[in-house]
Formats: sequence, structure tokens, C-alpha cells
Amino acid sequence: AGMAVRVSVLPSPRCLFDDPVQIRVAGLQPQQAVTLRASLVDESGELFQAHALYRAGSSGELDLSRSPALGGSYLGVEPMGLLWALRSKTPYKRLAKRNVRTPFCVDLEVYEGHGDMSRLLGKCTNERWFLGEGVKRISVREGRLKATLFLPPGPGPFPGLIDLYGSGGGLIEYRASLLASRGFVTLALAYMSFEDIPAMPEILELSYFEEAVNFLRKQQQVKDTGIGVLGLSKGGDLALSMATFLPGIKAAVSISGSSFNSFIPLKGDGFTIPVHPYDLGRMKISDESGLVDFSDVLDDHTDPATWDCRIPVERSLAKFLFLSGLDDMNWKSDLYCRDAIQRLRQHGREVEYYSYSGAGHLLEPPYLPLCKVSIHRVLGMLVHWGGQWREHAKAQEDAWRRIQAFFWQHL
Repeated sequence: AGMAVRVSVLPSPRCLFDDPVQIRVAGLQPQQAVTLRASLVDESGELFQAHALYRAGSSGELDLSRSPALGGSYLGVEPMGLLWALRSKTPYKRLAKRNVRTPFCVDLEVYEGHGDMSRLLGKCTNERWFLGEGVKRISVREGRLKATLFLPPGPGPFPGLIDLYGSGGGLIEYRASLLASRGFVTLALAYMSFEDIPAMPEILELSYFEEAVNFLRKQQQVKDTGIGVLGLSKGGDLALSMATFLPGIKAAVSISGSSFNSFIPLKGDGFTIPVHPYDLGRMKISDESGLVDFSDVLDDHTDPATWDCRIPVERSLAKFLFLSGLDDMNWKSDLYCRDAIQRLRQHGREVEYYSYSGAGHLLEPPYLPLCKVSIHRVLGMLVHWGGQWREHAKAQEDAWRRIQAFFWQHL
């Protein structure tokens, strides 16, 4: 029998969700064929799995940062492939963390051969956390605010961020908790489809977002050099609006967003930005799957008739970072980004911009697997988000580094 097979996760089997790890197997026979499988059960009991075929080296060792996968969920040398290739057994499920106080546990198993996986040789568990050591999570219900505040350990002062998700609504905490674990005081803010906030509010008030900025600025651990805001999808255009109309916003990141106000009018102090015109009659529904393609519902954003819906970002003194996937099937985010960038550059404003080929709409923190299609929580329809597995995974790693570097630089 020789040595027992040992699976190890380095530097430690416990880590933050956005930490890369090294997966190694020791005690195999030289050149032995094995199958590695990762399994994760989410909070609703949904099983996500990935597997890959490997061959041990001459010393009977396997190191996923050096050994290529020969088949399975991905090919080639992919140190984190077993994580980013996780797929749900039931189609159209999105992996998201609801309760950030518990980890996702990923079981890593090694099976004999490239066949039926009947003989388990060894296993271990990788605990992947969303809250770093000592990060505090504080529920905020102050004034109108519905939010969660995450405080890194220590007196600070730390840069302060407001984190906005998209039109699916709810109070999404996992990105904010990871950012706090990386040294930012982060406020995850709900603005639709949460508690008594309707799924589709008739209007969004800028004063609500201003309340969030003021709340964050008065926290003792927050640096007084200005606030950052980060938004995905609908949250992206809100981030631009906040940076344009609210004092105190120093830096804004828009992920898969747009340069105009989408879907809900935004009421400011003495003005309202109307909704960019759209026609749901232009959405395409595929017969067999019921999948909805929204990419053509919006009127042409270059038509001057739509320009009263634009966010006048060029008036803002904030710094901007735009991120988009070129395989976004939900929204022409790259096209809409370019519109904002062109206007900012014409006015001599500083702007950073990265677009990723093969990446979809839902650019998330790294190692969350691609979600190509899922049910939109507010629309109740199956929506196509786009993306190719490997390219999307690489884009998420790169985008996450850039977001943090951008906020450290400007805050």
C-alpha cells in the first residue's frame, strides 16, 4: 500500500474566499492517474462540483500550480481551476454567499484513475471565509438606511467605501465583507427589493445615498479624505451619479454599468434624471429554454433624444475606474462605458478603463464561478449574463486587484 495519500491546501486550509491557495497531493505512485473533485454545498443545499483528471509526477506528487489537468471541467495548469469551475447540479444556479459569518467549505477529494471514481484515495476540506480575523459586522437601520457596516480590526483610520449591487436588489454583503477584510471600512447598501423597499421603486432619491455617505463619513475609523463607491450593473450608474452629484465622493468604480440613468428615475435636489428609454418588446426569448436576452431593449444611447438621461460625469471631480466584460450578454456595458470615458476625457478628467474579452456581466470577487444564466430576482425571468469560464475567472482576479489598487491610490 505504501504511503497514505495526503491532500493539502497551502499555506493553510483556512483562508479568505479571495485568497489563492496551492493544492497538493502526496503519496501517489509515480505517473499514477487520478481524478480530483471539488464539492461545495451552498446555504440553500445546492451542490456545486468540478473535477479534473491528473497524472502524478515521477515522485508520486501532484501540485496544481505546476501539473496540467488532462481533462474534466478544465484543461491545463490552473491552480484554482477546481474552484472557478464549480458548477451546480441543477442548472441556472448562481453561487452567492448570504451569511458572511460562516465559510464556504470546499471538499477536495482524490480518486483512483480517470474512470468511475469508485475508489477514494484521500481528501481534505478548504474553509473559505468572507470575514477576516477581527472584522466587525454591524447591521445599520438608521434614518432611512438599510445597510451593513464592516469594520476592519484596529483604530484605522481606513478608507471608506459604499458597495452597491444591481437591480436584483436585496442587501448583498459578501463583496463588502471581503473588502473590509482587505482594509476598507465598507458599507453594503440596499436600495431596492429589501425589507420595505419595493422590488421596483417608482423613484430613487439621491438623498438616500447622501445619507449613506454622511453615515460613513462620521464613523471614527474612516479617513476624512473622501469616500469611494463601487457598483455593479444598476449599482454602476448609481455610483457614477453619486460621484457626480454628492460632495465627498473621491473615487468611483463602475462594473458592467452604464453612463446614463437606467430603469428608475433618480431624484436629486431640484432635478430628476429620467429613465433612459427602453422597449421590452425588443427582448428576445428563446423558445426551448425560456432564456431572455435584454441586450437590445434600450434605445440608441447616441441619439440626442436620450441625452437628458445621461449622468453628467464630466462635472465630477472624482476619479473613475470602469470595468466591463466583452462577452456581457445582458447589457452592452462596454459600449456604455466607452460613452462615459469619451465624455470624461474630452473634459480632461482622469479615468481608468479595462475591458475583458470572454468575461460576462457578473464580474464578481475572484474564485466565485461564472454564472452564465440565472433567475433575475426582481424580474423573475431567466437572464443570460454571458462569459466564458476560464476568461471570466482570469478577469475576476485582475479586476479585484485593480479595484483595490485604485481605491488605495485615490483614498
